Amino acid sequence: EVQLVESGGGLVQPGGSLRLSCAASGFFFSLLPMNWVRQAPGKGLEWVSSINIRGTTDYSGSVKGRFTISRDNAKNTLYLQMDSLKPEDTAVYYCVAGSSRLTGPRGQGTQVTVSS
Repeated sequence: EVQLVESGGGLVQPGGSLRLSCAASGFFFSLLPMNWVRQAPGKGLEWVSSINIRGTTDYSGSVKGRFTISRDNAKNTLYLQMDSLKPEDTAVYYCVAGSSRLTGPRGQGTQVTVSS
């Protein structure tokens, strides 16, 4: 059974940083691309970033240059380093397994709130 558990969210001031983690189990983590998506209040799911099995990364225009996705295959863990956070980054963040960025299996999410 695929299990994904996100952590690391919280309340941070604008300009601050957070590091999200996603612990994966139940599948061969190193063999799948992984993604981060988010859902802001009252809005649909938005793709944020992806990393393939070779470590090649991709970012949405709204986070490029501020967020960094990475993976540790030895620990079956996906990360998202978020710097220079803005109020519009406020959302529930989910990790998603596989190439279907928005519709693949995902965890319960972790809340990120950017506010002064």
